[in-house]
Amino acid sequence: MFVVTGATGNVGRTLLSILAASGAAATAVSRARRPVVVPDGVRHHRADLERPESLRPALAGAEALFLLVEGAGAHLDVPEILRVTTDAGVKRIVLQSSQAVGTRPGTASHAPLRAIEEQVRRSGLDWTILRPGGFASNALGWAESVRDGRMVAAPFGEVGLPVIDPDDIAEVAAVALRDGAHVGRTYELTGPTLSTPRERVADLATALGEPISFVEQTPDEAREQLLRFMPPPVVEGTLAIIGAPTAREQRISPDVSEVLGRPPRPFAAWAARTIDSFR
Repeated sequence: MFVVTGATGNVGRTLLSILAASGAAATAVSRARRPVVVPDGVRHHRADLERPESLRPALAGAEALFLLVEGAGAHLDVPEILRVTTDAGVKRIVLQSSQAVGTRPGTASHAPLRAIEEQVRRSGLDWTILRPGGFASNALGWAESVRDGRMVAAPFGEVGLPVIDPDDIAEVAAVALRDGAHVGRTYELTGPTLSTPRERVADLATALGEPISFVEQTPDEAREQLLRFMPPPVVEGTLAIIGAPTAREQRISPDVSEVLGRPPRPFAAWAARTIDSFR
């Protein structure tokens, strides 16, 4: 049996569907108080990572845990989460981390995740760490302005990054949960090509079948917008990556292809699949 935290998120929802379709027993963990829709055969358990003991019933009988922490996880008692996991008899953990842990290890925005990675490595559990780059689904932040005015405002319009489809992350996670051949590996997950914000807007317009205008924000305008829902260190870390990526952050990683035996999906495929959110 597999336990998936972050079950209502972009990666968790797809991961549960993959596990259920394979016939694997799975438990979806979220802290949502409202009813949660899960695939047939999947049970839901309400728990909060801020209260590690609340995980214990979900972990009973589990073989592996997919661990997703919100933000950088600085507010969590990760050693206690790992203790509860180990006490429950879980053998393997797949941690969703971030590419920036490797590319910007000293930054305040990602130092907590780096510490979590080290705690997982020292836990005594078999582990696999996934370090995705920027998510294609971050473009959902543009959905309202596309619906209301067929317009997107974003900074750094000509700076390309190899954004990753969250469904690809979920597929890699499903393989790592089920197959011990990936124990001890850290995978950097990216899309297949560099994609600029302006190009992503063009892909959305193609999928929508209507033009979408692109308005380039200044960094200060973007900062003001991001501060409405992100803490300042995360905002600064985000702007640094999307505005001045390192060579490694623009590198196309082979890891998705290595694990899945196929190339990662381009942003255009994600846009076509999710375009109803922009109508």
